Amino acid sequence: MNLIPIMKKSGLRFILMLSVLAGTAGCTQYERTAISSPDIETVWFDFEIINTFPHDPDAFTQGLLFRDGYLYESTGRRGQSSLRKVDLETGKILMIHNLEPDFFGEGLTDVEDRLIQLTLDAGIGFVYDIRTFSLIETFRYEGNGWGLTNDGERLIMSDGSSNLRFIDPVTFQETGRLQVTEGGVPVENLNEMVMAGDLLFANVLHTNHIAMINPENGVVESRIDLRELRRIASENAGQSINVLNGIAYDEENNRLFVTGKLWPYLYEIEIFPKE
Repeated sequence: MNLIPIMKKSGLRFILMLSVLAGTAGCTQYERTAISSPDIETVWFDFEIINTFPHDPDAFTQGLLFRDGYLYESTGRRGQSSLRKVDLETGKILMIHNLEPDFFGEGLTDVEDRLIQLTLDAGIGFVYDIRTFSLIETFRYEGNGWGLTNDGERLIMSDGSSNLRFIDPVTFQETGRLQVTEGGVPVENLNEMVMAGDLLFANVLHTNHIAMINPENGVVESRIDLRELRRIASENAGQSINVLNGIAYDEENNRLFVTGKLWPYLYEIEIFPKE
């Protein structure tokens, strides 16, 4: 297995290549060139803060994505849950849709001109027009809804367990499940997620890590250690803050953004293997 630095900025920008091959260059995403075996040793990554942006400290972030220069965010808590369009540079809320008080907003993803939002325990998801936030339709699913993303063909949903659920983005019927493991052990509490290239980045509740998962076999191949980021965020906030939750990826510019529940800042980070 080789970790291949194929793009650098100040010597620190790395694109993760989990592979038995070497020498591939010119990519601008997080990719692999071969699917690894389930007993792969986890590779740990550190980070550097590239930019710091304002973030609503009252936003209980449950879902986050970046599209066309804007952030779209799903926030939780009953009576405070919402769907938002947010200006990255200023943190200003440009458009908001508030959920009914009984709903607890959760994961969020985009498919074509739609936004798809989960709820925690109502078993109901919402589909909105991305331009107006007008409700197009609702759909149902079993159990809890936590994180949500897509790989261009299917929705990928977490429910707080070690399982990923695959859902058809048109019919919203579940098409399969995959257990996420690390060293052969199930990884529970999978939370907010985003696809970056062909890797699935997922917050793991009750940790300060982002798991980088092979969505073909469910293996956690790497983790980003963000303990220091949480310390910095708490120091910047001037108080204790809630957990990490919220990952967004700007594919065009290869930027990775992270934040947390009730965090006053959102951070653009670059990652590199720990020494």
